[in-house]
Amino acid sequence: MKKVHFIGIGGIGISAIARFLNEKGYTISGSDIKESSTTKQLRQEGIQVITPHCKEAIKDQDFVVYSAAIKDDNIELKEARERGIECFSRKEILPFVLEGKKVFSVAGAHGKSTTSAMLSSLIEGSAIIGAVSKQFGSNMRYEPSVNVVFEADESDSSFLNSNPYLAVVTNAEPEHMEHYDYDIEKFHAAYRGFLERAKVRVINAEDEFLSTLKLDALRLYPSIDITDMTMVVRDFQPYTSFNLKNLGRFEAYGMGKHIAIDASLAILAALDEISLKQIKQNFANYKGIKKRFDILCADKNFVLIDDYAHHQTEIKATLNSAFEYAKLLGLSRVVAVFQPHRYTRLSANLEGFKECFKDVDELIILPVYAAGEKPVDIDMKAEFKDYNPIFTDCITRVDNAIEFTDEFGVKNRLADGLVIGFGAGDISVQLRGGY
Repeated sequence: MKKVHFIGIGGIGISAIARFLNEKGYTISGSDIKESSTTKQLRQEGIQVITPHCKEAIKDQDFVVYSAAIKDDNIELKEARERGIECFSRKEILPFVLEGKKVFSVAGAHGKSTTSAMLSSLIEGSAIIGAVSKQFGSNMRYEPSVNVVFEADESDSSFLNSNPYLAVVTNAEPEHMEHYDYDIEKFHAAYRGFLERAKVRVINAEDEFLSTLKLDALRLYPSIDITDMTMVVRDFQPYTSFNLKNLGRFEAYGMGKHIAIDASLAILAALDEISLKQIKQNFANYKGIKKRFDILCADKNFVLIDDYAHHQTEIKATLNSAFEYAKLLGLSRVVAVFQPHRYTRLSANLEGFKECFKDVDELIILPVYAAGEKPVDIDMKAEFKDYNPIFTDCITRVDNAIEFTDEFGVKNRLADGLVIGFGAGDISVQLRGGY
């Protein structure tokens, strides 16, 4: 069996592909810039992982796959190319990985991980997603089946390589516009191309762009099709209950209108494969995903939640869920901890970020997680002055509480009410007190 080396194997998207090929019998090795919970787990699964990158990692592999974060001057990538080993980006390897599979491909600016995980709970088969499903404790599930639920990424237009039998688009809000040369027509053409490649299409028809498409598709109109929505908390776990079209009542793990929308899209996609009765039974298996309204600790006085939201639309939707959750638990105070992710995103969406934290009782702001970008000068204190925010370099998890030292050297402790952290950087590690 062929040997494959993954450069940047700790990434959430590329590690799922490495796991998938490992299960298929390929000999997998990998490397990353530093240790993480993912690199440790991959070793436990029998994959050889080296940190940091070094040219000795390149041996006699048949080909090399590298993540989007890897640049041309990477020591391993240079070594592999000099040896004449074929090198593929994650985007380029997808047709090989998904060849011969019946792919249920999920794309969209927001909600694609949740929708993918939900769909993978409904349809039997493998799953390759960009988040850890709590149902199977990984970002990959392998089954000897032709079916694969695949979370498709628009950030580098790799979703065009996902060979979709069925395509779901949750929404098409502009994101990652630098990849599309800040050309909205080019961006929309990519989404159109993704949908055109599929035999079956499921779309949120109230999205501004998706509503204009003339393609044959199963269309969800959330404001009309989702009715009688209620939210409940059982043993501190959140659930959203709703009626969908004429299909009856459903309950999904999670809280908020966006959960009902994601669940509805997954249900409509699954109807192409299995019965309505089976869908209702299978949905009970979905238990949420890591870093999405992820309740780290909860009692009658204090709740700590980790959320991956790093765009203002996601933050606003998740905060609405947090307010509802706090209300159901009788908690009167909601504190948001915000770690901006990338200077380009922060500067491009600054006005939206300034609006999305309305109604929080306190806003704590961490330094921008640059993700390799050059700093952009933004006066965060002036821009967010309406919130009278607290600035700190980092937060620390101490038992079931959060502690930090603010910019004036004052020590603070958060141990009551609801505290929710937002960001795609290392805020999750800080909230969890380690990996």
